[in-house]
Formats: sequence, C-alpha cells, structure tokens
Amino acid sequence: MFKLAGKTAVVTGSGRRKGIGEALIRRFAEEGCNVVISDLGQAKGKEFGAEHIGNTEEMEAIAADARALGVQAIAVPCDVRMEDQVSNLIQATIKAFGQLDIMVNNAGVGYIMESFTEFKESSWDAVLDVNLKGAFLGSKHAAIQMINQGHGGSIINIASQAAKSGFPFAAAYTASKHGLVGLTRSNAIELGKHKIRVNAVCPNHITTGLGHWQNQFFSEKLGLDYETYLQGIVDRNPLQRTGLVEDIAKAVAFLASEQSSYITGEAMNVSGGEEYH
Repeated sequence: MFKLAGKTAVVTGSGRRKGIGEALIRRFAEEGCNVVISDLGQAKGKEFGAEHIGNTEEMEAIAADARALGVQAIAVPCDVRMEDQVSNLIQATIKAFGQLDIMVNNAGVGYIMESFTEFKESSWDAVLDVNLKGAFLGSKHAAIQMINQGHGGSIINIASQAAKSGFPFAAAYTASKHGLVGLTRSNAIELGKHKIRVNAVCPNHITTGLGHWQNQFFSEKLGLDYETYLQGIVDRNPLQRTGLVEDIAKAVAFLASEQSSYITGEAMNVSGGEEYH
C-alpha cells in the first residue's frame, strides 16, 4: 500500500509481545521492509524489570515472525540511554542491510507513576532517560547515517496523548512526551534540508501489556473496578472504542512512506477523536 518494499526500518522498544513495537515491526514486514527489532534484552535494576522489557528470546521470536512474512529481520539488544549502544544499533543495521530508511523511536517507560510531591529523582531520571534522551540519541545517530547516505529518510517518534494533555501521577511521563514533540519539531526544521522528515505519533490509551498495568494503576487510584474504569475510556471517545496497536502501525507506515512526503514536524493524534489539538 505504501510502497515501502526494500527499505530498512529500525524500531526501538519492539521486543515485547502484543506491544506497539511488535505491531510496527509486523506492519513494516507486511509492507516489504527489512526490519530491526530492538529492546533492552534483559532486566536492568528495579526500574527496568523483566515484566516491562523485551527479552532476547522475545526479540528473536518477533524477528522470526517477520522473516516468515518474507523479509529479512535481525534482533539487536540496545539500551537507548547509552550512546555507544545506540550507535552500535545503527551500525549493526548497516552491516546487515546496507542502509537505514526509517527510524522509529518507540522505546518508552510508562509504568513509573508516583504522586508529584513523592516523585523520586531516580524515577524522574529513569523516565526522561528512556523517553526523551533515548529518542534524542536514536534520532541523532539515524540522522547521521541518513545524511551520509544522501537520499533522506523518515524519523518517527512515538509520543502520546500525554504530549498534548496532562495526567496525574505522570509528571515525568507527561514532561518527557511534551519534550518529545519539541524535539520532533526542532529536528524537522534542521534536518529538512537533508530530505529527512521527522514526525511524532500521539496515541491515546491502548491496552497493551503496559496499558493493562496503567488500567490497574489508575482504576485503583480512582477507586473504580477495572471494567468500570475501562468503560469510562470508551465512553469519552467519539469513536466509542479504545485504540488498537494496529491503529498506530497504520499511522506510522503512512508517515514512513512517500504518501506523506510533504509532512514534517507534525505530532499526529491517533486517538479516535479524544485528543484533537
């Protein structure tokens, strides 16, 4: 549909089953892209426990699924907080496929929620380091490679409805996603002369594994049972449903393609009309 066959796409935070990242990998593979699956690979301390990260086995399984769709795929563990590892991710991509056309900064922490007056400095650092610094490093090294190649490319940041609106218990998450939109706009201006387009996608709630954790957290904070809380999300949405990972994958594929060749610096809402500014 989007004429992406033969291109190469890297997606960070794509090593967990049923997550947005896996859906992006699947859609790119269906479009004929060679894909690079990347995630932390193993647990690292209390902020990055095994239940919240994609492990090496999951990453390899997602790569195998992509190959079954007829494309080439590799899995590269990467801690997006570490510049040497991000640089290695891009170099591993070039070694495998010879080019980088699409970079999706999807890695994010949305499971560290604390009341503002009790928000720990270590919690703040963990969220900002992954959500914002990680996207900065991913964009930087993708841009270096794309500039050297000389034929442009597309960088897409997965932001959030929290990039447009505030949420309780989520000071760091909301700040990081607002910052991600600023990074997107600044990079779009600077990189446009190299034919590199930079955009963000802003999903509202999606019940992935992370979304399920958020449902539990907020329903408990609000004194609601899980189903009542989830129904509230549906009721305030003009399209009367929660988002699907496939909804995000469609938007990202569009922004990665020449169908969006005159679109850059945008923060596209994919929220069923719940978020409209």
